[in-house]
Amino acid sequence: MGCSGFCKGYSKVKYMRRRWRRTTVRGGGCHRVKVQMKMRKLQRLIPGGNGLNPDRLFLRTAEHILHLRFQLNVLQALSDIYN
Repeated sequence: MGCSGFCKGYSKVKYMRRRWRRTTVRGGGCHRVKVQMKMRKLQRLIPGGNGLNPDRLFLRTAEHILHLRFQLNVLQALSDIYN
């Protein structure tokens, strides 16, 4: 039975993950670009999020989530009243 390069206790998936991490950590660019893209998406999602620093954006995101939860609770209460 041959080894095919995965004898060190790693499955092929784990091996590929480790390899991917090494390449992204070394270059730094790929990971940074992905984070920047996610930040831009979040800025578009959150009202007033354009141009905010990451720390302010995360605070605004948390506030927006709380606001949405409040709206959901109000709508559920209204639904319970009128149903």
